[in-house]
Amino acid sequence: MKHTIPIRGSVESLQITKIYCLGRNYAEHAKEMNSDVPSNPVVFLKPATALLQDGAPIIRPRISHLLHHEVELYVAIGKGGKHISSNEARNHILGYGICLDMTLRDLQNASKKDGQPWTIAKGFDTSAPVSPIIPAREIEDPHALEIRCSVNGKLRQKSSTGKMIFRIDELIAFISSIFTLEPGDLIFTGTPEGVGEVREGDTVTAELTGHISITHPVSEERPA
Repeated sequence: MKHTIPIRGSVESLQITKIYCLGRNYAEHAKEMNSDVPSNPVVFLKPATALLQDGAPIIRPRISHLLHHEVELYVAIGKGGKHISSNEARNHILGYGICLDMTLRDLQNASKKDGQPWTIAKGFDTSAPVSPIIPAREIEDPHALEIRCSVNGKLRQKSSTGKMIFRIDELIAFISSIFTLEPGDLIFTGTPEGVGEVREGDTVTAELTGHISITHPVSEERPA
């Protein structure tokens, strides 16, 4: 099955290969998670099967009882490479979008306590709602954007991408020093403070202010 994201203003879509995600890339979020501010980027992965298009339901799997929203700016890679310098990073960006890093917080907390990976807590089906890709030429400065998340019309998260600890060029340089970036890779750049629970019946809206938004109902997994 192909997992694609439409490119705004184009008939083309981008086939997604990998999703790199950043943990604790905003100092205030690290604080609310009772975590230290990292000295190097904290990177984890989501599978392409986690992707969710605008309007489709976010489904909390039965294995968890605590689902949290985390709004983020994402970067879509259009040109791959290895050991990309921060000065060259922009040449590899196809565009940007708004996304949600949905998290099974109870499972993540248990994984942290036991020293286990976060894969289940972060990579379950529907855990990566994404907007269409905004071409890079339409975003003058990706570090001068406002991102917002509302639940049932009530604002939960609001911040500026200028507050990222590690900027996008640094992230591309760091990630490509370890992994080969490919066209179709996404980078979720981290969430600001204000994360919180969503439940069945809630409606979550994530917005890149003045550019694009996505809205998703929340549901629970039903027995087969």
